[in-house]
Amino acid sequence: MPVEYKVPGVYIEELPPGSRPIQGVGTAMPAFIGFTESRPRGNTGQPVFVASWTQYTEEFGGFAEDFYLPYAVYGYFLNGGQSCYVQSLATAGDADRVRASLTSLAQLPSQAGLKTLELRSKPGVTRGLSVVIEDAGPEAVPSPTGDEARPAGEAPALESAPPPGPAAGGGGVPAAPERFKLSIYEGDNRTPTESYSDLVVGKGGRGARNVVDALQSSRLVSAVELSAEGTALERRPRNGQYELDEQFYGAQLATVDTFKGNVSERTGLGALEAIPEITLLVCPDLMSAYMRSEQRDDDLLILAGMQNELLNHCAKMKDRFAILDAPPGMQVKEIQDYRNKTLNPAEDAGKYGALYYPWICIANPNARNGGNRLLMVPPSGHIAGIYARVDETRGVHKAPANEGVRGALQLERRLIDSEQAELNPIGINCIRWFPGRGILVWGARTLAPASSEWRYINVRRLFNFIEESIYEGTQWVVFEPNNVDLWERVKRTITIFLTRVWQSGALLGATPQEAFYVKCDAELNPPAVRDAGQLIVEVGLAPVKPAEFVIFRFKQMSDGGSVSE
Repeated sequence: MPVEYKVPGVYIEELPPGSRPIQGVGTAMPAFIGFTESRPRGNTGQPVFVASWTQYTEEFGGFAEDFYLPYAVYGYFLNGGQSCYVQSLATAGDADRVRASLTSLAQLPSQAGLKTLELRSKPGVTRGLSVVIEDAGPEAVPSPTGDEARPAGEAPALESAPPPGPAAGGGGVPAAPERFKLSIYEGDNRTPTESYSDLVVGKGGRGARNVVDALQSSRLVSAVELSAEGTALERRPRNGQYELDEQFYGAQLATVDTFKGNVSERTGLGALEAIPEITLLVCPDLMSAYMRSEQRDDDLLILAGMQNELLNHCAKMKDRFAILDAPPGMQVKEIQDYRNKTLNPAEDAGKYGALYYPWICIANPNARNGGNRLLMVPPSGHIAGIYARVDETRGVHKAPANEGVRGALQLERRLIDSEQAELNPIGINCIRWFPGRGILVWGARTLAPASSEWRYINVRRLFNFIEESIYEGTQWVVFEPNNVDLWERVKRTITIFLTRVWQSGALLGATPQEAFYVKCDAELNPPAVRDAGQLIVEVGLAPVKPAEFVIFRFKQMSDGGSVSE
């Protein structure tokens, strides 16, 4: 009964809590995980909310050499993204420190082709070292060569040579076959910086020196014997020139544990569990870490393991979707094998992610600072922007495909129909160039293409949207009396929300009854369920699926008849 007011004025009434309209949650809030030029002061890897590219540069710096996350965030905003979270796992300074701590190395084969000796550059030594292995000469050789190869204050020392004796041509005693000479070159210099002779691997005869012991005086390299089996002759390194390659630092900069993180410490993927607004995961620097590995099969397995961690995270949370990049430089057969044999996600996890191929070429925003004018980058950041753009202009029920990739100038590989015919059925979404239309996203499948229910990206994301919206919008139900009145209120609240979803074109059916149903009654909630403190609601939906294959049938009309094609 309404309260009767007698004095003019403003009055406040407190209404009892009850059912409230369900509001749709956001659908395009990506979290970008990777490496940045810098980090906000005090930040040790916690996600930071970013609302523009300008804010990103203020928080994390600009484009960083060798890192893809800045280009992904730039492409996201360029393609229609409005806000995101950025999680910096490492910075350019971290990369420099890791590089400085690493050494260059070369593994030398024996005469039998087995690895016998490993040479490593010493800390702080300039890159670009090479060594030459050759037969040891009979004459004494200064070690090391040149004043710069000796510690300050030390006089040149002559290596011991075999005692004089008869030799062909009068050139002294020829060296034993297990002995060798090792010369070290820096950069493009044609004169060795250091040179050592009469070396052996293991133990040698009179006058021979163990290579590990001899190189302790070197300022450039050290040596490690890789095998203790065999004679000195069998373990002698093969003659030739060997480059000391810089060690790859991808694994040191970002390990699997770095990406997985920890929930309690709010690091890695664990930190993202505490942010319910996140709906997309983008991790372009998985490719950065992979490209700084040796790119062997084991490294590809590590990459796939990290991508599966992203999928598993999304499947666990059930409210987000992973956008994955294909590894760089792969041919069609190689990406097929990667998806089917190496990545090979479980179907329950695969329906929460999509894989895009190939990489895209963009105008390098950092070219004015000495970078190349064009840059090949993984497409995930640009794709996330397309998701956001389509969600805003059409709705989450529209497949994020047949959409232009803003900023893409070229493709790593131009695909043709017959090649996409091999990739589309296994859930690899192709990015293609079409004459007169430009570069378009030409696929909309999840990594669970065999599942008719969860084959399409927009269906999975639509359900994420509806499920999360109903979850958030029915929190008022908790601890309410579990009776028929509550069942009707819950049913009515969800029905009103789903009617709006149907009116937006997201559900299939001429009427709401054809598009969805909501059931909450005594059949679903018998005494045993109510005694357990549970309220069960069943919702059925008929989502709109994309017209992936548009088929026209033509007939030729002639003299009242027809001919079909």
